[in-house]
Amino acid sequence: MSAKQYLEKMTNMISDLDSNSFKDIEKAARAMANSIKKGRAVYYYGSGHSALPCLDVFPRYGSFVGIQPIHDPRLTWTNVMGPGGTPELLWLERQEGYVANVMRSYEVLPDDTMVVFSHGGLNAAAIEMAMIGKEHGATVVVVTSMQNYRINPPNHSSGKKLADVADIVIDNGAPPEDAVVSIPNWEEPVAASSTVMAVVISMSLIAETANILSREGVYCPTFASPNVVTDPNHDFEIYEKYKVFHKSISGY
Repeated sequence: MSAKQYLEKMTNMISDLDSNSFKDIEKAARAMANSIKKGRAVYYYGSGHSALPCLDVFPRYGSFVGIQPIHDPRLTWTNVMGPGGTPELLWLERQEGYVANVMRSYEVLPDDTMVVFSHGGLNAAAIEMAMIGKEHGATVVVVTSMQNYRINPPNHSSGKKLADVADIVIDNGAPPEDAVVSIPNWEEPVAASSTVMAVVISMSLIAETANILSREGVYCPTFASPNVVTDPNHDFEIYEKYKVFHKSISGY
């Protein structure tokens, strides 16, 4: 049964994170906690399907003030044809120099942490975002497929792949082909793995960062489901605290 095969593969990939990537997750969470303790930001960035963990990280139930997604709708799948569709996005995320314009809306300082997601780790958008983080002295964490890193040459004019730019590399454990189920009489594999792994790693980072902060006496205002908190204004109050945080990191 192909559904069972997919679930087994994903279960194994997630289990393998314990042995292959957990120390890197701990290092990244330490950097994230340090940024938040200093009143600075943990930036999340990804393009294409790698934008999904960034869209899911904040605001959402169980996440807290201090995480700042960088959301570029031009590099997020919002369509199949036309604006936000396949040809436009696939072209744009490979264009060198584009991401610098996105970052005109954000201030990156040495106390920040930047988490960049890219399964392939070859497109200009992710590589140049990591480069911008490094240029400004931030700690750069990348979540990427190291299997893909090992078999594919760089595309960027710098000669670098995403993992080459990072301070901390978290291997997402997904294979280069991403899709992991082979179907009889079906030419290509189906059922992608990298998004699942990216979200699992993202939420692991959130959990470990909160754990570090708590041990060190720091609490961050946290969005919560109405099934957990009874105050109907809770999340609105968290949003107001986020506005104060955003002003402090951006100056406006």
